[in-house]
Amino acid sequence: MRKNIKIFFNYFLGPVLFVLLSWSLYKQIAHQPDLPQRWAQIKQSWQHPFFWLVILLMVLNWGLEARKWQLLIRPLEKFSLITAFKSVLAGCSVTMLTPNRIGEYGGRIIFVKEENRLRAIPLTILGSLSQLFVTVIMGTAGLLLFKYFSEEDRAVLFRLMPELAGNILIYGCVCISLILILVYLRVGLLIRLMEKMPFLKKIVHYVALLNNFSRKQLLRILFLSFLRYMVFILQYMLLLKVLQVEIANVICFWLLSVFYLVMTLAPTIGFTELPVRAAASVELLQLYSSNIIGIQAASLGIWLINLVLPAIAGSLLIFGIKIMREKNE
Repeated sequence: MRKNIKIFFNYFLGPVLFVLLSWSLYKQIAHQPDLPQRWAQIKQSWQHPFFWLVILLMVLNWGLEARKWQLLIRPLEKFSLITAFKSVLAGCSVTMLTPNRIGEYGGRIIFVKEENRLRAIPLTILGSLSQLFVTVIMGTAGLLLFKYFSEEDRAVLFRLMPELAGNILIYGCVCISLILILVYLRVGLLIRLMEKMPFLKKIVHYVALLNNFSRKQLLRILFLSFLRYMVFILQYMLLLKVLQVEIANVICFWLLSVFYLVMTLAPTIGFTELPVRAAASVELLQLYSSNIIGIQAASLGIWLINLVLPAIAGSLLIFGIKIMREKNE
């Protein structure tokens, strides 16, 4: 039985995942409007030192996520930072093919011992929740700043939608933020509530591990999520500068916080994420810059650097990984 599982992962799952990922990337890139112009701008940006800084920040970006995963999985297994990094990349390759990247666990599971895999699921969810928390909080702050603290910017940004829709969006995000705070920082209370519900008792055993995280540990994980958020905001700002999209730094920062909030809330799957990214970035950033091709090229560049390169590396890891040691055959 174990040998069959090993054959499936090594010789079927890896190649199929790589082919699906490659086909998805090709379909998304090939059907982009103005692709030659965008690609020409990206190639020109290779000569700029900021471009290579964006590449280095990509390594830091996923390194922070690897450190966060290392801390999360520690109650079950002792992962080295390198192993955690490989696990994160493997998760990235699977998540590119799933709606709103919910398939992250499917890749990370490969590096977790078989007997711990079910119990590792809530740890992955906790890590995703911390990143979602930061994204929603920062995006909501951006909306509030544009709405209530800058008359000029408010008129520009909120003309994209009717006033009622804008108010619903803001109040909805504030409510979501409060719920996320309660769920994340009071996860023990959530587990105790689940224990009182008969139909959830079967899964309480698997999520009870979350109760072992202290408030200090949860805040530490949240801080790593915040650092990672700041890294990919900085990446986007640098690439926009390289591609001559001139927007004031403060406005650009908060516009990007709103952009990432939109991308978090918008339903996407790997096949459609790039068009949604491009459309959302143009709608927001063109309010402050007329360089549409530069905005589109930056969106394509960030997608390639932060998601495609790690996903390809992760799919190759899955392709060549040995799920079980030879002595266990």
